[in-house]
Amino acid sequence: MRDLFDLSGKRAIVTGGAGLLGIQHARALLLKNCEVDLWDIDPKALRIAGSTLEAEFLDSSITTTTIDITSEEAVASVVQTYKDDFKSINILINNAALNPKFPNTSSSSNSQFENYSIEIWNQEISVGLTGAMLCSKHVGAYMASLGSGVIVNIASDLSVISPDQRIYKLPGVEELLQFKKPVSYSVIKTGLIGLTRFLSTYWVDNGIRANALSPGGVHDNQDPVFIQSLVSRIPMARMAEADEYIGAIQFLCSDASNYMNGQNLVIDGGRSVW
Repeated sequence: MRDLFDLSGKRAIVTGGAGLLGIQHARALLLKNCEVDLWDIDPKALRIAGSTLEAEFLDSSITTTTIDITSEEAVASVVQTYKDDFKSINILINNAALNPKFPNTSSSSNSQFENYSIEIWNQEISVGLTGAMLCSKHVGAYMASLGSGVIVNIASDLSVISPDQRIYKLPGVEELLQFKKPVSYSVIKTGLIGLTRFLSTYWVDNGIRANALSPGGVHDNQDPVFIQSLVSRIPMARMAEADEYIGAIQFLCSDASNYMNGQNLVIDGGRSVW
């Protein structure tokens, strides 16, 4: 039997490719012989990510593109270069996002819903949701013209549950200064599930299928108070490691999931079932 997970001859775009999970998504694809193009707005982080992967995968095709995915002109222009160079695109992973982190200080009043600014809302929506829409629009249309493709939207366990603001609470800090997970994050991740459903039917006659991956919290040297509070609400009693979504990405992007379309794969250690 052929290897259903093999991605030889395929090319994937990973947005937010220089981020914590972006580089892991790229690694997952490279492990299955896929060509990978990293897209990110941060040129320095992108160079580091590209160099890291090139050192690990010596014989693989890895390219990097500095791009602002909130600009439709920029996205359309970059996709046009693929067309001009007769390069196919087979996989799009919409991973780019702004993720407000739990701080180590108490200066967090702006994260409170009552104080949350429209400027921050617009910025975060433009990257996490509008950017995914624009990449899907232009990359998806190109893949549809080629007759096949896969779109994977990286959502979150907060696409199916509400943020539990209790896990961010610091002792000795007055309520109005406590950090809150901003409203934009839940709205963006839930919106990505709606985008996934839309895309899963829109180009289905052109061989395009779309699914979402909703990770739980990923360990990244967060505040110990936060970690302890979070893991107490996870049945597996720990956060995810960054490399624990490699198998899921390989599954969603390959023929192993060939009959899966329009779904949200939640991998959160069981948090959302409690």
